[in-house]
Amino acid sequence: MKRLAPAVCVCVALAAAGEPLVVASKDFNESYILGEIMAQLLESDGFEVERRFGLGGTLICYEALRTGEIDLYAEYTGTLATAILRRPDRSGVDALNEALAQEGLTLLPGFGFNNTYALAVPRTLALARGLETISGLVDHADLRIAVSHEFLEREDGWPGLSSAYGFDRFVDGIEHGLAYQALEEGTIDLTDAYSTDGELVRYDLVVLRDDRGFFPRYLAAPLVRADLPERAKERLRTVAATLDDAAMQALNASVLFDDASFAEAAAGYLEGIGIAGDRSGSELWPQLWRNTLRHLELTVMALVPATVVGIGLGLLVFRVAWLARSVVYATGLLQTIPSIALLAFMIPLFGIGVTPAIVALFLYSLLPIVRNTVTALSTIDPVLQRVSLAMGLTRAQRLRHVFVPLATPSMLAGIRTAAVISIGTATLAAFIGAGGLGDPIVTGLALNDHGLILQGALPAALLAIFTEFALEGLERLLSPRHLRAAGV
Repeated sequence: MKRLAPAVCVCVALAAAGEPLVVASKDFNESYILGEIMAQLLESDGFEVERRFGLGGTLICYEALRTGEIDLYAEYTGTLATAILRRPDRSGVDALNEALAQEGLTLLPGFGFNNTYALAVPRTLALARGLETISGLVDHADLRIAVSHEFLEREDGWPGLSSAYGFDRFVDGIEHGLAYQALEEGTIDLTDAYSTDGELVRYDLVVLRDDRGFFPRYLAAPLVRADLPERAKERLRTVAATLDDAAMQALNASVLFDDASFAEAAAGYLEGIGIAGDRSGSELWPQLWRNTLRHLELTVMALVPATVVGIGLGLLVFRVAWLARSVVYATGLLQTIPSIALLAFMIPLFGIGVTPAIVALFLYSLLPIVRNTVTALSTIDPVLQRVSLAMGLTRAQRLRHVFVPLATPSMLAGIRTAAVISIGTATLAAFIGAGGLGDPIVTGLALNDHGLILQGALPAALLAIFTEFALEGLERLLSPRHLRAAGV
């Protein structure tokens, strides 16, 4: 979505072209619900909406909004002040909007609730240890603590909390949706929570009092681009101050424990304030088919160019040992970058969606293809090489009739490995809005819903198995006849 013209011109262009407004959410259930509320609210006023739900952490959503890849998502004032703008002393809405205006963004009036961070422990443990405050944790160094990965890194999370309360200990990271299950199973004793989480009531957890006032207020509000059509902003303002803490906690609980979908929860809330909502959601099989096709698209569009580039590089450098080692080493370095980090690095360059996912998968696919190609070509039997020279074959002829045919099985094995890696890694593309079979996995993690997780994981596994067998058959078909006869 291009936004290089002045705001008024952009709004006119959007309206004229009928371009959909892109509503996003982070990857936890409350953000899904708020995203769905905003999407249905805009749709009820005639806007066409594209949903990009389940994006990765705060910085991914904010960067996508800042660069124009999305138009709005729900953010929290405390998060804006501390984790994004780095202005903990300027957390008022007016001050935040003054800073956001420099990025072409606006924070609209809030939904009405304060979803602050908190630390939670099982009630039985709190009673047994006499735990009431966060400062009391200092005397219980044996507690097993695991916090969400974002909380582990944010300045308004564990680093700042440790400094404010004088903690000096290592804690583990855990996906937020799985932390409550870990508490119930007794594998951890304490985790971070959001004060409006429905799990707090369901699992009978005690929120420790922030006796040093470390956590700021986290007032949820629509964060939008300043060039969003004014009519859309006015529509979003109609839900200002319509949700309190208890109502938001009830909405969260409805999707976690009452089998309500995000669409149903959002529609129920909107109908409660006199606005028609849409409870339809997405049907299972059409959605599964779309996710599978998108997953295949991501894999094929990354694997084909990776095959061409990888084999081409191998053919160019295999004769020069030091150059071949350097190329293999360089492609190997790409594998050391964590997948989600590489995807995040792509956002400033390519935005969110399919393009950065394909580029990241392309880079991850290079190593097995390049390594297998270089290894196979550089280890051709010296006797065969001397025979080809004695026959008077040119370098190109030797490459075509000796080196490539003999290296083909190994090169195809590298492609097979790259394909399986791509299929598995492509599930992470959901964190940057690329879709695919990672979508139900991300949603399932947010809801701790094993059925949703399997809805993505099982087709991805079957796809990897099918691809492995299909490429194995292709490898046998393309291998030299004497190698097939020998069963190689």
